[in-house]
Amino acid sequence: MGKLPSSSSLLNGRRNLSILYPSFFSSSFNTIATHIESLSKDSMPVRGLQKKHDRFHNLNGALSLFNKMIDECPKPSIVEFSILLQAIVRMKHYALVVFLGSQMELRGVSHNAYSFTILINCFCHLGKVDFGFSVLGKMLKLGFEPNVVTLSTLINGLCNQSRVSQAVDLFYEMIEKGYRPDSFACNTVLNGLCKSGNTGRAVRMKHYALAVSLGSQMELWGVSHDAYSFNILINCFCQLGKVDFGFSVLGKMLKLGFEPDVVTLSTLINGLCNQSKVSQAASLFDEMIKKGCRPDSVAYNTVLNGLCRTGNTGRAVKFLRTMNERGSEPNIRAYSTLIDCLCKNGLLNEALDLFSEVKVKGIRPNIVIYNCLIHGMCNSGQQQEATKLLNEMVGNNVSPDIFTYNILIDAHCKEGTISEAVNIFNAMRKQGVKPDVVTYNIVVDAWCKERLISESLDMVHTMRKQGIEPDVVTYSTLVDAHCKEGRVSEAEDIVDTMRKEGIEPDVVTYNILVDAYCKERSISKAVDTIATMRKQGVEPDVVTYNIFIDALCKNGMVSEAECIVDTMRKQCIEPNFVTYRTLMLGMCQLGRVSTACELLRKMLTSGEVPDLMTISILLDDFCKRGKLDEALEFFQAMRNSGLKLDTDSYSVVIDGLCKAGQIEVAKELFHELSVNGLKPNVYTYDIVINGLCKEGLLDEAYQLFRSMGDNDCLPVGCCYNVMIQAFLRNSYTSKATELLTEMVGKGFCADLCTAILFVDLILQSNESILI
Repeated sequence: MGKLPSSSSLLNGRRNLSILYPSFFSSSFNTIATHIESLSKDSMPVRGLQKKHDRFHNLNGALSLFNKMIDECPKPSIVEFSILLQAIVRMKHYALVVFLGSQMELRGVSHNAYSFTILINCFCHLGKVDFGFSVLGKMLKLGFEPNVVTLSTLINGLCNQSRVSQAVDLFYEMIEKGYRPDSFACNTVLNGLCKSGNTGRAVRMKHYALAVSLGSQMELWGVSHDAYSFNILINCFCQLGKVDFGFSVLGKMLKLGFEPDVVTLSTLINGLCNQSKVSQAASLFDEMIKKGCRPDSVAYNTVLNGLCRTGNTGRAVKFLRTMNERGSEPNIRAYSTLIDCLCKNGLLNEALDLFSEVKVKGIRPNIVIYNCLIHGMCNSGQQQEATKLLNEMVGNNVSPDIFTYNILIDAHCKEGTISEAVNIFNAMRKQGVKPDVVTYNIVVDAWCKERLISESLDMVHTMRKQGIEPDVVTYSTLVDAHCKEGRVSEAEDIVDTMRKEGIEPDVVTYNILVDAYCKERSISKAVDTIATMRKQGVEPDVVTYNIFIDALCKNGMVSEAECIVDTMRKQCIEPNFVTYRTLMLGMCQLGRVSTACELLRKMLTSGEVPDLMTISILLDDFCKRGKLDEALEFFQAMRNSGLKLDTDSYSVVIDGLCKAGQIEVAKELFHELSVNGLKPNVYTYDIVINGLCKEGLLDEAYQLFRSMGDNDCLPVGCCYNVMIQAFLRNSYTSKATELLTEMVGKGFCADLCTAILFVDLILQSNESILI
């Protein structure tokens, strides 16, 4: 693999290269072996050794040949030894190759660049990439210049050890030193970047973006893409949420004559599902079948999982049926996915039907299916049935695991049947399943919520006796329980105990204390706690500041709360919608409506979109306190900001206007809903109908009542009762009776006020009216 024409010698920078230690996952090392060998075939004279090593197919034959060669005089060249070592590499005896390489040196056989690369490859295979770099250092010291294969091997080794950033550094260092990367080197880095292991999401997203950047640079380096690199790039775009770019790559593939395979299309299907574009994913899946590309179980399960994740439960059930029709038998994973989906959506009976189907087909249910069903039963309050299923599970030789027992214990604790939870707790220990810290934390939390702090402390003592140390969750639960009981000093003692036992309080623990101090109006203690947590290396989060801001606002200290927001920003903590909501409520309570509106504008400018519930709360607060002008000012400010309001926000203001007797303005806002693409809901109709009735506009109210169906919003009991009451109060008895009959026919009941009005009517008229 040659250098670029303008390259500078690597020898000038060999010291830098020898100390590089890149990082990440890789593709097959067998590809490296093949790659190395293919590069050497045309450039290495072979003294008949190819024929010799063709005669052995096992390690003994290779070792016999090695012993013969090492004893020959004169000895064979390093080229011939390298071919033999490469043959042993293909047998995957990497440690042995390293040993034989050292024996060669002891017997006077000097290594060359090719044999050094073989040794580097073996060290990388053995997970000793740092030793590989030592070999590289030796190469440089002896005057051998590594080629792109040598460096690609190290890059691959680093990737295989999840040291991606170092692998990327070495790759670009290689290019800077004038080496022309080939498709193998580029694909190695691309693959490494995409297989990030257990790294956090932010790191993974960075790696995907780097892979996309590298993919675009390949063409500048004269490296052609192949199907493998195209598939990697499609996956990167899909993981970055840019599935449309993934389809652009597919278009380029097709233009260059590459046929997409099941991996390509499954990746795009997964990308669409991740963006909740399940309909498009299903369409692509169907197109995939029409084009003769037979989907595998991964493709089927991807679509099924996407349907389940986006709440398309009915479609998911139908899709499972189409699998059978297309000759692809659903596997246990498919059934597990759908059963879990059905349980999470409260469709337990359907999940149990599918469970029966699994058993009829002779598929052995696994622990995942049992746990999903047990969890579903517990969530629907069917603890006894869950226990029966547990017994069936044991009878079928499927051993309950810690998750099974934790589900049951948690369910009983939430139901308040802690004694039953303790029985299951004891039963699991008899079955040899050792409770973990999660199990104990569930029970401790249950006792604390029942305000039985002594029992929770006893449970902590029990877990210690069983050799399970309480964790920060355990202690935080106890701290919270004591604070809620007003026993803050004891909570402080628990925090001291934590520290003595080497468990540092986390931000949750400190937030509990800060909240307790704020509720006691001990603002100075809250400030001291925040200072302490900083000293301990625990940075306050947005929740900490929100608690503090809420306390200041409730004490009328809104200006001080605004200063805290400035402090947050200096600490690189961005306020969230809770922060803004708290401040806006505080400002509104002090009558600072214009300031609250200005804060709303700042909120929108910063990219923090207020939740519509917050807006409704603020508007409702204005209306309830009779500050309708302020409500309208705030409402107008939100509309001017470009924020898309919902029906609930309109309904709050319309309600305030109706109660203030401003029915005409209320009607204008009501009609504005449809102009803005919104539909009034039952609550909105009820408000306006009631407002019209109170103003004596019964005909208009009744006309609006009858038009509800036009907006797919059928009248419910409250709407009927409002109209009936208005008719009765205005002596339209026949209309009221007619509407009452219609209401009862639709399954709604007269409320107390309607009933009283009818009773009064009967008493006044001495007529028998059936209610």
